[in-house]
Amino acid sequence: MFLPGFLVFLLFAYVPIYGITIAFKDYKILEGILGSPWVGLEHFRYLFSGQGFIDALRNTVIIALLKYVFVFPAPIILAIMLNEIRLTWFRRTIQTVTYLPHFFSWVILGGILFTFLGRDGGFNRILGYFGLEPTSWIIEPSSFYAVIVSTDIWQSIGWGSIIYFAALSGIDPTLYEAAIADGASRWRRIWHITLPSITPVITIMLLLSIGNFLSVGFDQIYNLMTPTTSSIADILDTYVLRRLLTMNYELGAAAGLFSSVFGLILVFAANWLVKLYDKEQGIW
Repeated sequence: MFLPGFLVFLLFAYVPIYGITIAFKDYKILEGILGSPWVGLEHFRYLFSGQGFIDALRNTVIIALLKYVFVFPAPIILAIMLNEIRLTWFRRTIQTVTYLPHFFSWVILGGILFTFLGRDGGFNRILGYFGLEPTSWIIEPSSFYAVIVSTDIWQSIGWGSIIYFAALSGIDPTLYEAAIADGASRWRRIWHITLPSITPVITIMLLLSIGNFLSVGFDQIYNLMTPTTSSIADILDTYVLRRLLTMNYELGAAAGLFSSVFGLILVFAANWLVKLYDKEQGIW
């Protein structure tokens, strides 16, 4: 039973690793990877001396930090809030509504958002009732990051909360009963029982996601980016795509390898920091 899955993983995850040697070669399609001449770190020097890559890296880091600050805690907050609701039908309704956007691709969601957030869209009509001027939110650079963060929360908050619901269901209810008997308020129960009980799960999820720190959501960015926001929306993934479309495979491979190695370093560093705080935590 294990062998078929292992073979698929080996074929599509490990065998293609040899292709990263393109980043160190002057790749010629007709000569292949083996026949192409070796140029060492030449492509990496070009990457870090080129303004396009530096701009893409800066935008990626900014978006990644914003998502870790606002998007990562959102499913945790939703799970805790719904866990405190005693009306089962209301909790299930909210869960269903928040799950739905996850099952739509960003191509569909992008079309919805361009319509809803456009100058004549529903969002501006709502703001018009409060006397605010209409704005094309997606194509305005000043509001683009806010759109990226808020729409990512909308799309992922329900699905991301599932694992935290599972963690919450494993908390011993006698802990809450004892806290209530001692006169603890609901906020005290959340702060001193709920959060500490799910901290190991939060830590694991953070460590697993930090390896993809520089992967900030290609589908979302690519479908929401416009010519007016390209200067702040261009990320490493879109930079790699442009290199591939111009058949500049070496630079694309070099940028992708840099992103992967940087993510690996972050995972080791984050796991080490977690171990300093609590030796029983971490992913190894």
